[in-house]
Amino acid sequence: MSAAPSPPAEPGDPASQQVVNPATEEVIATVPHTTPEEVDAAVRGAAAAQRRWAALAPAERARQLRRFASAVDGARHDLAAIEVAEAGHPVAGATWEAENVRDLLDYAAGGVERLTGRQIPVAGGVNITFAEPLGVVTVIAPWNFPMPVAAWGVAPALAAGNAVLLKPAEATPLTALRLEVLAQASGLPEGLFQVLPGPGPVIGEALVDHPGVAKVVFTGSTAVGKRIMARCAAHVKRVTLELGGKSPNIVFADADLERAAAAAPASFLDNAGQDCCARSRILIQRSVHDRFLSLLEPAVRAVTVGDPADPATAMGPLISAAHRERVRSYVPEDSPAAIRGAVPEGPGFWYPPTVLEAHATDRRAAAEEIFGPVAVVTPFDDEEDAVRLANATDYGLAGSLWTRDAARALRVSRAVAAGNLSVNSHSSVRYSTPFGGFKQSGLGRELGPDALAAFTETKNVFLSTDDG
Repeated sequence: MSAAPSPPAEPGDPASQQVVNPATEEVIATVPHTTPEEVDAAVRGAAAAQRRWAALAPAERARQLRRFASAVDGARHDLAAIEVAEAGHPVAGATWEAENVRDLLDYAAGGVERLTGRQIPVAGGVNITFAEPLGVVTVIAPWNFPMPVAAWGVAPALAAGNAVLLKPAEATPLTALRLEVLAQASGLPEGLFQVLPGPGPVIGEALVDHPGVAKVVFTGSTAVGKRIMARCAAHVKRVTLELGGKSPNIVFADADLERAAAAAPASFLDNAGQDCCARSRILIQRSVHDRFLSLLEPAVRAVTVGDPADPATAMGPLISAAHRERVRSYVPEDSPAAIRGAVPEGPGFWYPPTVLEAHATDRRAAAEEIFGPVAVVTPFDDEEDAVRLANATDYGLAGSLWTRDAARALRVSRAVAAGNLSVNSHSSVRYSTPFGGFKQSGLGRELGPDALAAFTETKNVFLSTDDG
């Protein structure tokens, strides 16, 4: 869902960041950057707050998280409006994102009292384990889904008894700052959850390198993730990485082609394609290739691209002018597109929904993560060929396959090297199920019933019963 290449920084005051509405190109806020000195103070304050938080009875921690969830629920329309303005998300999706933050906080709160250890049979005594919180956790959130992805780390980390320092992306800090206000208003202890805006190479690196930070959760590009992993290795610091993707959408000849074609546009046009789970490689069995394209074209052209605040809008703009140029670099003006949609004229970082055929485009478009509303269609011959093509990438985050054959669905699901697969759908992320990637799509898992455990250390204690 989330791994985002970083757009080049816009010029301006190095001590602050202008937030630009990508649909209007208007500056909507100026946010001061955190300083390295403030990072150190924040870590020390978070460490003190964490000790008090971890000492609370589990039921009380759960109650406080539910109050935070209730505060988010009360502000969900405000949060959605902020997400529309700073990230260009269509209002329906932005509202869902705010509700997802609420639901994830509730779900994580339910795990506080279930974060149990074990009693392990041993000779000569009793052996028990404890799930101890790590301490201070840093969450570095992306610009493409700034609100829900932040919560993926914040909610379970808090529930497990940790303090959290959230560094939002420079382009989209406003929902994070609003969540911090809501957390404080709901009664979370001062210093427990702090938002530290600022550039990654300064504030992000200061957090990653700080000896008081026990774990880093990063969502973003694979290149930056590798650098963070290397820096964490210097301190033997725990890390969860949710990185890039180039996910396949595999359509077999026996599939319900009408249904598969109708669903395909949303799979690579959601958030204007700025989604690491985007099914941007459409693999179609050769015998139904032409038929599927004839069904896909009207479905793509029917996608409404426009004002994100309009409930009828299905796709908004790209995040910035710089990112739009990056997307354009994969589709030269003279590139023959199989399908090309329309976008509004005037201000806004618009890019049309585009479908390319692999044989007629630059190989980069078929192999690299474009992170825009562009898909590449490739035919395949049989099941073996489909799996080969699906796995012919450095990434392994998500994927879909369409078939009426249940045995084939299971075979291909097991054979495709990806962490999140859907059969006859494009679902990738639920807060109640684990999410993460294979290969260079990341390290570790987020969400699901085990999310809290990822923010704990296992402590083993042996009590001797030998009276000698």
